[in-house]
Amino acid sequence: MKKKKENNSVSGLKIIPLGGLEQIGMNITAFEYEDSIVVVDCGLSFPADDMLGIDLVIPDVTYLKDNVDKVKGFVITHGHEDHIGALPYVLRELNVPVYATRLTMGIIENKLTEHNLLRSTKRKVVKFGQSINLGKFRIEFIKTNHSIVDAAALAIYSPAGVVVHTGDFKVDYTPVFGDAIDLQRFAELGKKGVLALMCDSTNAERPGFTPSEKTVGRTFDTLFEEHKNTRIFVATFASNVDRVQQIINTAYKFGRKVAVEGRSMVNIIDTAMKLECISIPDNTLVDIDQMKNYPSEKQVIITTGSQGESMAALSRMANNMHRKITIGAGDTVIFSSNPIPGNEKSVTKIINELLRKGADVIFQDAHVSGHACQEEIKLIYTLIRPKYAIPVHGEYKHLTAQAKIAASLGIEKDHIFILSSGDVLELTKEQAKVTGKVPVGAILVDGLGVGDVGNVVLRDRQHLAEDGIMIVVMSLDKVSGLLAAGPDIVSRGFVYVKESDELIEEARHTVDEAIQSCLDKGITDWGKLKSTTKDVLGDYVWKKTKRRPMILPIIMEV
Repeated sequence: MKKKKENNSVSGLKIIPLGGLEQIGMNITAFEYEDSIVVVDCGLSFPADDMLGIDLVIPDVTYLKDNVDKVKGFVITHGHEDHIGALPYVLRELNVPVYATRLTMGIIENKLTEHNLLRSTKRKVVKFGQSINLGKFRIEFIKTNHSIVDAAALAIYSPAGVVVHTGDFKVDYTPVFGDAIDLQRFAELGKKGVLALMCDSTNAERPGFTPSEKTVGRTFDTLFEEHKNTRIFVATFASNVDRVQQIINTAYKFGRKVAVEGRSMVNIIDTAMKLECISIPDNTLVDIDQMKNYPSEKQVIITTGSQGESMAALSRMANNMHRKITIGAGDTVIFSSNPIPGNEKSVTKIINELLRKGADVIFQDAHVSGHACQEEIKLIYTLIRPKYAIPVHGEYKHLTAQAKIAASLGIEKDHIFILSSGDVLELTKEQAKVTGKVPVGAILVDGLGVGDVGNVVLRDRQHLAEDGIMIVVMSLDKVSGLLAAGPDIVSRGFVYVKESDELIEEARHTVDEAIQSCLDKGITDWGKLKSTTKDVLGDYVWKKTKRRPMILPIIMEV
């Protein structure tokens, strides 16, 4: 009995990032102590250019499924897609409770309703300053500021010590809605002693402070003053409720009516209104259909599509594909966002399209980040004074930038851990070290299929996209084993058949000869005939065109 107690005293707290490192997006981290696991966030990421046809990417939660008896719940920091987007997919396989603040929960509930999971999912709304007990853990929600209301940092209390997870945050002393970040609480935790700090690294390369969200309001005032005689469109992130609030405030000052366009934005604004996280003056917000009753200089349209997404409202308006609104001369379009890394091309494309239509486009200075720059990161480290630093939320370059900040503040080099997804970092009061790996990865969602498109399928799609396909069809006589018909060749995405009769005819002839020679030797095994077809046709096509299309032989028996 005594021995068992001794073992317990050296139990470590395991921190296991299952996603969200090496990239911006797909944030999910498991905290494990003995028989309890608490999961912080459950986000998705958007597909890279080489993921052809993929809609979204969600984390592989095999480790959680294997330990489902230990999982006590999901604790969510805020309502952005890269922190909540994968919940509906993961909750199907892990039916555990979800804990979040009020607006975050409102947005999650919209998602769960869409996926028919609302009734089967246990949910609890947590207030700032409140704590919840989950197994061996106690989790405290602390007020922070971000580009969405009700963002929280978490103090995670375990028998091994306290870990503070900042979530996505900035220090905003004059937020648009609600209170400023609770720096006092961070300082109190720091005084008592914090084992580790997991801090947002997104802007760790940027010196200085992130300006307050309020500064954007002043920019809108100036822009609306300068464009009094035009209809104004503002493109921003659907979830940036504070930004929408400021656009509405400015529109109200200038006596303009506001319409919101884009399904995701309409949903989030509805939720924010129900929860009173946004205050809209009477008769300011009108339905998009009612806009035609007002002169264009009295209209403001807030829309999704600030990242150049092809199906978002702004793209459809710019390309004359929107049923109700087109953008043209006499319109001003303000981009109130920065392109996310990787989206620069699509944003430039849509700006060019809008300019071609005669619209006036403004894409400077109408945005501030929702993430902390270097001085704010230093402030949080100085208040919390952690023993160990674990930079999170960002690509490797962002994590190393934060590691340098931590080192400059006197944290020892071997107390700073830049982890990879899947690493198991074990912490005790005395030491911290990476003790193992768990399986992690990306599950691809294509339409209704989750995980049915893997590397092999993606490789085939890449192959088809690059070189096309050739299908060879032939019929064999069941009795004599001779060729009854074919071979015929059909190609797609390889060459334009009408102009390449000669090439296709010669290819057909080459395959015909090879198949006849096999049959003459008495080879009737379909596998052998197919591989011969692939080899002969592949060599011929490569010699003639220096391309390697996918070759698909089809044999039928008659």
